[in-house]
Amino acid sequence: MWTAKFTVSGWACVHQRRSLCTLSSPCYSGPANLLDRSNESSGLPANTSRARLPLEGCTGESPPRASFITTDQVGYWKGNFDSAFDLPTVCRAARPEPRPILHPTSTMAVSRVPSPPPQEVNTPVAENWCYTQVKVVKFSYMWTINNFSFCREEMGEVLKSSTFSAGANDKLKWCLRVNPKGLDEESKDYLSLYLLLVSCNKSEVRAKFKFSILNAKREETKAMESQRAYRFVQGKDWGFKKFIRRDFLLDEANGLLPDDKLTIFCEVSVVADSVNISGQSNTIQFKVPECRLSDDLGLLFENQKFSDVTLSVGGREFQAHKAILAARSPVFQAMFEHEMEERKHNRVDITDVDHEVLREMLRFIYTGKALNLEKMADDLLAAADKYALERLKVMCEEALCTNLSIENAAEILILADLHSADQLKAQAIDFINTHATDVMDTPGWKSMIQTHPHLIAEAFRALATQQVPPIGPPRKRAKQS
Repeated sequence: MWTAKFTVSGWACVHQRRSLCTLSSPCYSGPANLLDRSNESSGLPANTSRARLPLEGCTGESPPRASFITTDQVGYWKGNFDSAFDLPTVCRAARPEPRPILHPTSTMAVSRVPSPPPQEVNTPVAENWCYTQVKVVKFSYMWTINNFSFCREEMGEVLKSSTFSAGANDKLKWCLRVNPKGLDEESKDYLSLYLLLVSCNKSEVRAKFKFSILNAKREETKAMESQRAYRFVQGKDWGFKKFIRRDFLLDEANGLLPDDKLTIFCEVSVVADSVNISGQSNTIQFKVPECRLSDDLGLLFENQKFSDVTLSVGGREFQAHKAILAARSPVFQAMFEHEMEERKHNRVDITDVDHEVLREMLRFIYTGKALNLEKMADDLLAAADKYALERLKVMCEEALCTNLSIENAAEILILADLHSADQLKAQAIDFINTHATDVMDTPGWKSMIQTHPHLIAEAFRALATQQVPPIGPPRKRAKQS
């Protein structure tokens, strides 16, 4: 016999409203009887309810999962039974693992020649056709220069990388050339960067290229690329005389020289031979229209036709469709599946979401798009967490992460912790540790000491595990006009 206890401190008293508990495990899925509703005979606190259900065959390797539902709240809990938990902090929907950062490596990709070309949407049908495939060989190269700030080369002097190619059998040999103090008087305040063709077995080669700098997080920054394929001959180079300003590069606050290492990432696309494929069309040609599902569902939301449920918030009402809401959100699905007030009256009263935020959330549910994400990312994050919209939640985390600054770092950390936004929380802690001295002077940090001391402890634990202490001034957040 498994027994699940749910402490609902901070939520509405469950014995005063209609409630339902469901349990699921590898061996059972279904409703559970909610016992001791009044708690008069259970000996449990007044804000606690208990559900009991026999689950035969469960060995404990995969703990059951439970959800606790009241008329306007849904919480998810995953863990061991026979323990009491505070729902506002531990009842969370399952979340994806943080996405790993991909580190660039040298690779080679050669385009394959297809058979007859696919018909484009709304293109005329021809009895005869020819398809020209221009093969492109793509590869990349990473060059790290240690102790870059000690480079004493004068203006015009050059550093060269080792040679590289697309593969062991490739006859084209390349290298990177950098002028740490510029190529000439015009570029003396810049770093100049070029791609040089060292040797080849052809009279000329056409290639496009892209340069970028990898920061401390191994992310590509300050990228510049050629707008067309340039003509290279042996000993010829192409690049950027003013690739990046030296003062910006050397400024530690910009994080482009971690441990005084300059890491340049280069991507090259070399034009190889072209191949012609021709033939005759001997089948019936169909013009398949583009998929407009997102637009069509967005129109359905806007014109509110065939709606069967009303969402009410702050005196505003939105007409929606149960099937779409349930398909996109497990929370709405639970509301409409069980005998709850929302299902009986086809009405959902929402009290903790602004009507503009609700409109934006509904638009995302129907179309998969969030047009005003930047303006209301914090409120949308809370709504996405409540209604288990995982993709929207990660989109909000990403938007908030790009706007991290010294002034708002503490508030964003609190927000991330409140809604179990793990990726955003990790980025906020990392940012705070990088700019610890300045963040600790902000009102948000001082307030967090009083209201969320456990986050202070987490930030200091993360700071203590860093191998290299942060130095230098923080980056300033750009003022919005």
